[in-house]
Amino acid sequence: MNSSTDIPSFQIRAAIKDDVPVILSFIKKLADYERLSHEVVATEAGLRETLFGRRRTAEVALGYFKREPVGFVLFFHNYSTFLGQPGIYIEDLFVDEAFRRRGFGRALLTYVAGLAKERRCGRLEWSVLDWNEPAINFYKKLGATPMSEWTIHRVSGENLRKLAAV
Repeated sequence: MNSSTDIPSFQIRAAIKDDVPVILSFIKKLADYERLSHEVVATEAGLRETLFGRRRTAEVALGYFKREPVGFVLFFHNYSTFLGQPGIYIEDLFVDEAFRRRGFGRALLTYVAGLAKERRCGRLEWSVLDWNEPAINFYKKLGATPMSEWTIHRVSGENLRKLAAV
């Protein structure tokens, strides 16, 4: 799905396998911004397999300004038993710093919201770091509601291996 926006010279399109180096570059830039670079172990080969292999586990859309990639959004389907409907979870949304405050982030979010509507999803969700005030304010302006009564729990690495062995 190629998507034009109301922003001149800005286009959004679904990523293809050849975009993996650009996707990994955005992942690393996001990790830098979030002060989590030390946690990035993703590789081009791994992204090729998980995003474009036999069992695709997520989707990516890229935002281009004047044919230059300036942002991305990575998302996947989840499911709400209460709604009895699928949803979309945005794992990452990032726009290069030099291109922020031009509406590109909103356009990427709107793109995914359009997919959610088209796919008859009941909701669109994402997480934001509690110190990221610019993002929190941006999301609130769009009508997003913080889910403060929910706490994310995670099992990874050695603890995941131990749990799976039980």
